[in-house]
Amino acid sequence: MPLLIVRNDITKMNVDVIVNATNPMLKMGGGVSGAIFTIAGRKQLQDACDAIGHCAQGDAVITPGFDLPAKYVIHTVGPVWHGGSSGESDQLADCYTRSLHLAKQHGCESIAFPLVSSGTYRYPKQEALNIAISAISAFLLEHDMTVYLVVYDAKAFMLSKQMFASIEKYIDDHYVEEQSMKYRRLSTRSSRFEEEITYQRHDSFAIESAKVSLNDIVGQTDESFSQALFRWIDRKGLKDSDVYKKANIDRRLFSKIRNADYHPSKNTCIALAIALELNLDQIRDLLGKAGYTLTRSSKADLIIEFHIINHQYDIIQINEALFTFKQPILGA
Repeated sequence: MPLLIVRNDITKMNVDVIVNATNPMLKMGGGVSGAIFTIAGRKQLQDACDAIGHCAQGDAVITPGFDLPAKYVIHTVGPVWHGGSSGESDQLADCYTRSLHLAKQHGCESIAFPLVSSGTYRYPKQEALNIAISAISAFLLEHDMTVYLVVYDAKAFMLSKQMFASIEKYIDDHYVEEQSMKYRRLSTRSSRFEEEITYQRHDSFAIESAKVSLNDIVGQTDESFSQALFRWIDRKGLKDSDVYKKANIDRRLFSKIRNADYHPSKNTCIALAIALELNLDQIRDLLGKAGYTLTRSSKADLIIEFHIINHQYDIIQINEALFTFKQPILGA
């Protein structure tokens, strides 16, 4: 079900269907629309659009993708911005909802959207983004599909100035350079090594008596990440679907995690911990079950930590921040 934010050229997306923000007469436009027509084959795509003839504002129609990597192109007509008092938000939401349902009707499992109406039609980018996320998220609560929101550069996708400044300050206050961390680890190891040498010289008998067999160690293994995860799900009274949807991960990936031998990525573990709305200590404990931790030498980890301590558990909102700071996003 994941919603993924990517910086890419939509014409190169390897998905079942891409969305073209178009005009009511379905004529080839400039910018992204022109690129879609050019790569698909201008004449053949325009002929397919002409056969349909017209698309109302807020509606969507579908054609083959022709020479594009995508099998289909969905054409949707977004609203022109007139200040927000002319029903633009409802029309824009309809663009996403109707496109998604049309893709579902044609058996598509993945779709890539541009940020509709945010270019020539002058819809404010942050408002356009909020509407896109709201409409897509509502659809994904009821349906399984991988949805990409494709932006060409980070300027098209920015946090509010206040939020950006708050996160930036948190990173500046807490970020520890990797080299510094490495030096501290080496210094700590050196100090511990010297202590161990002294200990060995003066109390070798105590060391020998403290040795345990490998079988003893294996027999004391703590619960796995999978066991801890499902213990938390039960404790919170949640359904599995509640968790994997809030974590922005695919149902098929989630099913693999039920196997105690499956080792999920750190990205997946953090996404699931956030979906459970655990506090920072609880998240660190859960990550530790999979051999991971949050580190002050990772800007992505600090951004995640910032949201957790501020009780902000909306993973799409967290991904907005990660994307803005050019960090890998969570989920999927």
